[in-house]
Amino acid sequence: MRGRNVAPHFMITKVNVTPIIDVALVLVIILLVTAPLLSVADLPVDLPQARTREAEDERNVSITLSSTGRLAVDDKVIPSEDLAAFLRAKLSKHENEGVLVVVRADSGAPYEAVRHLLQEAKTAGAQRIAIATKQKTENGR
Repeated sequence: MRGRNVAPHFMITKVNVTPIIDVALVLVIILLVTAPLLSVADLPVDLPQARTREAEDERNVSITLSSTGRLAVDDKVIPSEDLAAFLRAKLSKHENEGVLVVVRADSGAPYEAVRHLLQEAKTAGAQRIAIATKQKTENGR
């Protein structure tokens, strides 16, 4: 008998990850293509309107500026020159510590007046200040 030329057996000690990477990339591409199609149904839906209630659910002090320049803090109308003292007294109360001060200004009020209100609230000791706006709905109103 003649001896066969058999190649020596080499043990494979490393895993070939190239096919695994190829399969993973194909799956990622399939996922990226199909995910947007699965997230929204093709049914016409009239969604209910909602509004955020974050600032409404917590206690706050409201400063209101009308288009004529009249001021009110919460439900009390005050002269503009008394705003700083009134706000300082209101914010110094223990129950109003860290309260949110919301500035509600008419859209026709001058920017300078709104800036002045924000500055007055800050100097009176307000730590958290917000400006109230109307939330825009889907139909633009």
